[in-house]
Amino acid sequence: MSERSDRRSFLARTAALLGTVALAGCTDFAQQPWVIGILGEVENLTRRAQRLFAGGHALAPEYSKADIAPTFRANGTLNPNTNDYNVHVAGGFKDWAIDVGGLVDKPLKLSLAELRAMPARTQITRHDCVEGWSCIGEWTGTPLQLVLAMAKPKADARYVVFYCADPMGEATMDASGNVVQPPFYYESLDLLEATHPQTILAYELNGRNLPVEHGAPIRLRAERQLGYKMPKYVRRIELVSSFARIQGGKGGYWEDQGYQWYGGI
Repeated sequence: MSERSDRRSFLARTAALLGTVALAGCTDFAQQPWVIGILGEVENLTRRAQRLFAGGHALAPEYSKADIAPTFRANGTLNPNTNDYNVHVAGGFKDWAIDVGGLVDKPLKLSLAELRAMPARTQITRHDCVEGWSCIGEWTGTPLQLVLAMAKPKADARYVVFYCADPMGEATMDASGNVVQPPFYYESLDLLEATHPQTILAYELNGRNLPVEHGAPIRLRAERQLGYKMPKYVRRIELVSSFARIQGGKGGYWEDQGYQWYGGI
């Protein structure tokens, strides 16, 4: 195994361990100031290490067709199962479109057909999940850098936020009897990672249209990141200067629950 693969494996195992601690109910321990400080330093260290040793746009390892897993394991939500999403499934996603806005000079609305008509990239890469498992598959999609170039980011844009169609939980009732809808999944990357050559809006897995469990019709692939940084069922993209006004302000759904924002491997 190469030094680079060793480093990717180590960081993936470390992230999996941190995720396990966060999900194991160790709330009091995890909220200690010194623990939060250490976790923050780990996040900063992994980001600096990747960009120092791998370079800003160095490629993640790619593999051969012989390495493709017979069955690609799905992560996260397996089916949004909302009324709106089910209508799109029944219609073959012909009306699915992604809005691109925020800090851009030219807001866009791109249909699935328009994304497919753009230059595509196919890559065989390894998916590393924060839970500790990995899987190799072939992804085809539109390089995100092309979409962002069309939208023309403003000078103060720093992050790209992805809003998705999968609700994270069930509707509940508040103390006044009002229905409270769960948040929908969202994630983000900085502009360096968003414009990486292997960061694509994928619409095919292993030569076929994405199945529902893998994010149909569009999911993000950011091959130098852990799986939770690659949202599925993408509906909207927004360029922002900070996360202050977005949900819990941490840059992603799982980050609001305690995960580290930087998920690089």
